[in-house]
Amino acid sequence: MTNTSMLRRAALLAIAALFAGVAPARAGAQGFQIIAHSSVKADAIDKATAEKVFLKKAASLNGGAVTPVDQAIASAVREAFSKSVLGKPAAAVNQYWQQQIFSGAEVPPATKTGDDAMLEFVKSTPGAVGYVSAGASTAGVKVLALK
Repeated sequence: MTNTSMLRRAALLAIAALFAGVAPARAGAQGFQIIAHSSVKADAIDKATAEKVFLKKAASLNGGAVTPVDQAIASAVREAFSKSVLGKPAAAVNQYWQQQIFSGAEVPPATKTGDDAMLEFVKSTPGAVGYVSAGASTAGVKVLALK
């Protein structure tokens, strides 16, 4: 093999490695599943509605009352959810809630310390809507498709 073909092959392998690294990130870029108590009257939710629910600007979904629940501020799933659905990092969302509390407008959703705690809360609380990691179990709850 000549130096030129070795360089070409190395460049192609490097490019292939780059694309191999990007493809899974795109496929799992969401990193979370939105879950709801079985009483919630929806099977899907769009980002705009999810944003309103989780920022407590809407208290119902398809005519039924809902209670949003967040994961811990430092969790990777909350960061993924915040960036994807709320359009800002979790720290910025936390700052939003601090402003809401200070102004007396609203308090943030309750937080759960992980996927298991979130799953148990949503499973046992009518109207609850939360999110878990993409690979987490969703036994006993409804998974809402994100449109």
